[in-house]
Amino acid sequence: MRVAAIDCGTNSIRLLIADVSLETGTLTDVVRTMTVVRLGQGVDRTGELSAEALSRTFAAVDDYAERCREHGVEAIRFVATSATRDARNRDAFLTGVESRLGVTPEVISGAEEAALSFRGATGALDAAHDAPFLVVDLGGGSTEVVLGVSRPEAAHSMDVGCVRMTERHLAGDPPSAEQVAAAEADVNDAIDMAFAGVPVERTATLVGLAGTITTVTAHALGLPEYDRDAINGAVIDIDDAIRACDELLAASRTERAALGFMHPGRVDVIGAGALVWRTVMTRVRSAVVGAGGALPHVVTSEHDILDGIAFSAAERG
Repeated sequence: MRVAAIDCGTNSIRLLIADVSLETGTLTDVVRTMTVVRLGQGVDRTGELSAEALSRTFAAVDDYAERCREHGVEAIRFVATSATRDARNRDAFLTGVESRLGVTPEVISGAEEAALSFRGATGALDAAHDAPFLVVDLGGGSTEVVLGVSRPEAAHSMDVGCVRMTERHLAGDPPSAEQVAAAEADVNDAIDMAFAGVPVERTATLVGLAGTITTVTAHALGLPEYDRDAINGAVIDIDDAIRACDELLAASRTERAALGFMHPGRVDVIGAGALVWRTVMTRVRSAVVGAGGALPHVVTSEHDILDGIAFSAAERG
């Protein structure tokens, strides 16, 4: 079945058109694209989606609707996450999407977001990686952590992400030590709550998803430009990944913009995203080592919630 999966987050909206076989459990990409629309701009402060953010997002939805028609899509599932969950005026957004796309958008919970991310990521992992997997999906407004073997066993959605932490704390260019310390304290408080319900010390393989983590991976690999094939499935020494986070956080906006792999829409928020990812990796490794284990590497996946949404769209028919 040819399906379309649309994931509308805080920073970007993404489209996957794919041919899905439920019999074989395979998914073949037809179109996979992303547009930075910053839907969640200011939501943490105002509690509402701005008119400018809605306009940018609706323009992207119009484009995606045309692509769905062009490629003969049979079923569409549109999922909205953190920014939409938090906004008082989300009905204006949902109505606008439905009128353009012909399907009712779903504002999913953090728990369902985590489950879809886990399915998308682990379904494409190399069999050489050991379970349990801890999948971390780091978005613009929230970060999901989900632990499991063949399915999610424990999950938590944290209200920390690259856009939210940038707007809340990291005003400097580059941010000051005081701003970084305040952001780290905020992230660590969220992690304390998450890890209270998710036994991360059981982690055998740490898997990172979404634009912040793929961008950090591109930097750790020293890529001259963004290369999805090189990034997908990359196994990075965790110290190298942390070092890449340190460098992106300390860089100025001009320095980040000059990096060949950096998407223009991510330049001003990658520092905060790198801070969140660095903190999560450090805390997970500490928990694993404290339980007598080891966590020398982190795996990056380009397969994420979009793939999970596509499989679920095919199941629904």
